[in-house]
Amino acid sequence: MATKTTAEKLATIQQGYTLEGATIELGAAIIDGELHKDAPVRLPLAMMNRHGLVAGATGTGKTVTLHMMAEQLSTAGVPVFLADIKGDLSGLATAAVGSDKLRARTDSIGQVWQGKTFPVEFLALGGDGNGVPVRATVTSFGPILLSRIMELNDTQESSLQLVFYFADKNGLELIDLKDLRAVIQFLTSDEGKDKLEELGGLSKATAGVILREIVNLEAQGLEKFFGEPEFDTAELLRTAPDGRGVVTCLELPTLQTKPMLFSTFLMWLLADLFEDLPEAGDLDKPKLVFFLDEAHLLFNGASKAFLDAITTTVRLIRSKGVGIFFVTQTPKDVPADVLGQLANRVQHALRAFTPEDAKALKATVSTFPLSDYDLEETLTSAGIGEAVITVMNEKGAPTPVALTRLRAPESVMGPSEDALVRSTVAGSALLGKYGTAVDNPSAYEKLNGNAAAPTGPAAPAPPAGVPGTGTPGAGSGAPGAYDVDAEARRIEEEILGRPSSRPAQVPEPQYPEPQYDEPRASESKTRAKAPRTRQSQPRQPEPQPGGMMGDLGGVLGGALGGGLKSMARSMGTQLGRELLRGVFGTSSRRRRR
Repeated sequence: MATKTTAEKLATIQQGYTLEGATIELGAAIIDGELHKDAPVRLPLAMMNRHGLVAGATGTGKTVTLHMMAEQLSTAGVPVFLADIKGDLSGLATAAVGSDKLRARTDSIGQVWQGKTFPVEFLALGGDGNGVPVRATVTSFGPILLSRIMELNDTQESSLQLVFYFADKNGLELIDLKDLRAVIQFLTSDEGKDKLEELGGLSKATAGVILREIVNLEAQGLEKFFGEPEFDTAELLRTAPDGRGVVTCLELPTLQTKPMLFSTFLMWLLADLFEDLPEAGDLDKPKLVFFLDEAHLLFNGASKAFLDAITTTVRLIRSKGVGIFFVTQTPKDVPADVLGQLANRVQHALRAFTPEDAKALKATVSTFPLSDYDLEETLTSAGIGEAVITVMNEKGAPTPVALTRLRAPESVMGPSEDALVRSTVAGSALLGKYGTAVDNPSAYEKLNGNAAAPTGPAAPAPPAGVPGTGTPGAGSGAPGAYDVDAEARRIEEEILGRPSSRPAQVPEPQYPEPQYDEPRASESKTRAKAPRTRQSQPRQPEPQPGGMMGDLGGVLGGALGGGLKSMARSMGTQLGRELLRGVFGTSSRRRRR
């Protein structure tokens, strides 16, 4: 292939980044070692919900890049969420002061620079740091994300989902960790052992492991992250009175001791937004752009169920007008299924000091379109504040790869003064709503006899045998109870690909609620040798909305993992859809209010 001249390369980039509509200005192209301010590199505002990746070695300018992008998004009226790992992004609230060096840089790329402040809201997980406290209830956080924090294995995660199912079924609200601990303690007590046996797949030993992990979280001081008032993620979508988007900075100054909590909490925010936002289609600008710093923390050691949930969220939240930018060191930190969803790429310099670095460099180069650059050389020689960029144009095609000298932020590149941050928090409209923790009656109080069960039209009737209600257990005696058990066997066989472990039942006038047994390890080894055939059984009638099948869908969907949506469709019940609604097992805000 003939080598292009500098003029031809310049024309390619100029043509590729000539875009209609509003854009985010990223900088000016560097071609054959020369900076061309007549070749601006841009990102269409309408394409920012196609997600992106900001990557590069430590110290190459990733934080400054997302700082600069956040400023322009705010100016365009787009709210921004920033995971402020190091506290540097609080500088958005302080106007930068110009210097000769800064002016020389901005003039060289054609940037008209002026120091500015931006509307910033400071949040802190549970009040750990300078910010409005952000809390979530244990119920809304859900068993999958909570398992991630507690580093449970797949079996323990499934067991925790059964605990959530038990609490939900029995009207035991899980608001904070002491509520969850109380439910586990009840299930492992003499009083609750019958209830534990009803859960089947939850062994007393596994319950003990989960209980110890809960106590461990409390010992680390993490109980303050769970509670009420719960943060409403719609607060992230606000704009300032002048029309600029509010930039929300969430910090956790003790990240080094709680990295998994921080990253998992960010996914809760996204999952909650995903559930509550309506479909929006293609918009002129996104409703919100998320920047997730230290993104590798999300994926290190993650279970397949957790990764699948992240992939689903990233794939589908785009249509709700939300863009996600992952910020990390190399693209290999992000799983391939997620990386494939990231259309906009800002790749800062990489280092190749070790064989592992060299392998990462080659993998990074392979993810870019063909270009006029020798990317291996370019990525190892790029300076601070320079990046290799390719984004999605307005027609949905990738723009030409361009080595770019990036724009400078107009606010302070570093933290604002503590006094300014504290005064901003004190004047926040959110402080009155979320500043003071409350402890409403919930599972802990009910199991200890300190609160009556909820009453009124919005509260479900207490199920038979609920602890603390004084209601004696009663058999269902309802037509269709046999159908539920048969359907449970059918679904188990279909999902697991082996004969059901459940014994066939004969309909009786007083039939107990369905059992959700999982084979023990010794039983699993025996059954693994059995032929993978389905037991012959009659086709059961379709369940009716509001029946027991909704409960069955919730527990099987949670305990067995995959196929949640197809299972919900097959069950065809509103309750089943509600229980399976969250890709992370998170609870609908409408249900938990």
